Amino acid sequence: MGLSKTFSASDVSVHSTFASRYVRDKPAKYKMPENSTPKEVAFQVINDELMLDGKPRLNLASFVTTWMEPECDKLIMDSMNKNYVDMDEYPVTTELQNRCVNMIADLFNAPHKETDENATGTGTVGSSEAIMLAGLAFKRKWQNKMKAKGKPCDKPNIVTGANVQVCWEKFARYFEVELKEVKVREDYYVMDPAKAVEMVDENTICVAAILGSTYNGEFEDVKLLNDLLLEKNKQTGWDTPIHVDAASGGFIAPFLYPELEWDFRLPLVKSINVSGHKYGLVYAGVGWIIWRSKEDLPEDLIFHINYLGAEQPTFTLNFSKGSSQIIAQYYQFIRHGFEGYRNIMENCHNNAMVLKAGLDKTERFKILSKDIGVPVVAFSLKDTSHYDEYMVSEHLRRFGWIVPAYSMPEDAKHVALLRAVIREDFSRTLAERLVLDITHVLNELDKLPLPSVSPNGGDQVCNGGNCNGSMNTPVLKRKLSDSDHEEDFIPKLAKCA
Repeated sequence: MGLSKTFSASDVSVHSTFASRYVRDKPAKYKMPENSTPKEVAFQVINDELMLDGKPRLNLASFVTTWMEPECDKLIMDSMNKNYVDMDEYPVTTELQNRCVNMIADLFNAPHKETDENATGTGTVGSSEAIMLAGLAFKRKWQNKMKAKGKPCDKPNIVTGANVQVCWEKFARYFEVELKEVKVREDYYVMDPAKAVEMVDENTICVAAILGSTYNGEFEDVKLLNDLLLEKNKQTGWDTPIHVDAASGGFIAPFLYPELEWDFRLPLVKSINVSGHKYGLVYAGVGWIIWRSKEDLPEDLIFHINYLGAEQPTFTLNFSKGSSQIIAQYYQFIRHGFEGYRNIMENCHNNAMVLKAGLDKTERFKILSKDIGVPVVAFSLKDTSHYDEYMVSEHLRRFGWIVPAYSMPEDAKHVALLRAVIREDFSRTLAERLVLDITHVLNELDKLPLPSVSPNGGDQVCNGGNCNGSMNTPVLKRKLSDSDHEEDFIPKLAKCA
């Protein structure tokens, strides 16, 4: 006689994932579930949702690395459970970080080589944290100097271009430093060194220059800034320093433009940040801050702790963090070496030039990026009477491409543009494919009827009175300007519907 067993509704061991009740349940959003979920089901449910994300390698909005070798991936996975801050427990990881700091300092021509000492710097979770640390060091040094002179030290300021990344605005707001921005203008989208030096006063803790603007990848003229600031310091008796935000360009310039003077070869450059997770070729989560010398990092900002097993210094905004990105950075340094990094950066530059040439050939775009700089191609439409950059960006998503459209900073905000960041894993084949897809999008948009009104205050296409914005009836979208009023659109929308 055969034995039989009746399974309860809660016994899911005999069900496939998609035959279980879990795929019928609403996903947990606001409250932790009361009961456990089988591991296979938890994986499948999350994996299914993640399928709707864009493909990282086709995300040309991001400067962040999206591909690494399998051997490095294994190192990352093997070290995921190591807390970087436990230096006594993981001394080899700490040693690898120190080696990375020394290598980067050497790449930036820091004078530590002359004394055979370790360079002064640390790993961070990205350039944002690195900039916060550099800014705090400048502020504290300025405060100590002003106190020694018996002068007020409650109104520090920092001079930057209006094209800086938002982390500079965060630093100014979080740590109560006035942000003095040099405005950009049409056809000059970076900080003007002469205007920056004019804005410097006795309360300026530093001038921040960018090696690789977020907007168009352009390098600012750090050499000219250094020379002008030296002259002003000589005339006034001040000693205003320079910080270089090399988040994007720090791993570009040493390999492609070794003669370009932007780093510690310039006497007023006291600190430099760089993102390991951009052209340092590591996945997101690692940055670096390097100081010219120990004297440029105030000792009273460094904390010394011993509750992790041994006396150890720490100067970071956070405490615990993973070790895997530090280990991955060291892997990339010894795996590629100077020659390998140079080859990769040359490939990035060459593929950017292929994309630029393809866009030029269409005769539809104005190129806003420079040939010397981060391998970025920034471009805007010559004619926006029928459609604009935001529409091109939206239609490119149909082909899987994520190409952002955005406006320039204040005083050039009327300039809208598209930007493609060329990373290590962006091949010539993809560059040529992108040109073809952009051309296809332009041809499609050319066939649209002339624009009417849009809910954004811009223009909208209404085919046969249908304004629902479906793929069959494309909608032109533009940002609301200060003079646009959404309420003015409501009666127009009703009429169109």
